Amino acid sequence: MDMPEKPQLYLVTPSEFELSTFPDLLARVLDTEKVSCVRLEMATRDEDKLARAADTLREVTHARDIALVLSEHRMLVERLGLDGVHLTDGPRSVRDARKLLGEDAIVGSFCGTSRHDGMSAGEAGADYVCFGPVTPSALGDGSYAEQEMFEWWSEVIEVPVVAEGGLDAARIAQLAPFTDFFAFGEEVWQSDDPAQRLRQLVEAIG
Repeated sequence: MDMPEKPQLYLVTPSEFELSTFPDLLARVLDTEKVSCVRLEMATRDEDKLARAADTLREVTHARDIALVLSEHRMLVERLGLDGVHLTDGPRSVRDARKLLGEDAIVGSFCGTSRHDGMSAGEAGADYVCFGPVTPSALGDGSYAEQEMFEWWSEVIEVPVVAEGGLDAARIAQLAPFTDFFAFGEEVWQSDDPAQRLRQLVEAIG
């Protein structure tokens, strides 16, 4: 697969948000820059709360022809009319999710810093593989996905790759030639002006 001229944008929701106000904020951000996919990633395991959030955000994203995927809960995807699922256990659940949701659904796999897991997820049928964080952190064991892995992936593997976590202007500029998507989450939402912050991050892509 030829790399796109510029990486596409993938937006991740906050883990908690007010359903009365967040959809309008999301709409403003989505109208600022062209976004290809939004991931609903909530900390709650309350099925009713997840369903209400999905129903509301689906109206915002689908009105703009943007895919909406749900983190983890693949059993809810079809019932909620979503476009797919984002899995965080590497390649382990990819095959089961694909079998459950069918070939048309989006199945994404977060593989941390493991090239092996990424390749296994791709072989199992993932539509994209996500690596990150992309900068060192005090969280976990401090490991991060280095630029070399993205360079190798873009040359050897056809499955689209997503860079997520620890993204700043410098890392965005470095990784832009080698990644298909940038996934922005707290980098955007922690700003007082998320729409303006997204615009700034996109400028760093070049």
